Amino acid sequence: MIVPLYRSAVPAHAVDAPGEPRDGRGRMVLALGEVTGHAHAVLGPGRLVREPGVSGPLLHLPDGGRVVHEEHAPIPLPKGWYRVVRQREYVPGAVRIAAD
Repeated sequence: MIVPLYRSAVPAHAVDAPGEPRDGRGRMVLALGEVTGHAHAVLGPGRLVREPGVSGPLLHLPDGGRVVHEEHAPIPLPKGWYRVVRQREYVPGAVRIAAD
């Protein structure tokens, strides 16, 4: 899940923080499929900033971007800041991360 953030909600330390390295194809990988190797990734200029102990990384897209995945059409994102949240699947008696 990719949640837009108001600029005022972005932690000050994240504004100028270096981004995570991109993969070999130049993408910012949000989630990698454990079984298939497919990835939800973002194309375009920007940074993926990981924050230890926080629910998910921050994504900054100064010019907008698009989420790509091998199994669906690209999803455009307007310019701005986003929080990337890993969704969880409910299974009675257990909680696990939903995977591709």
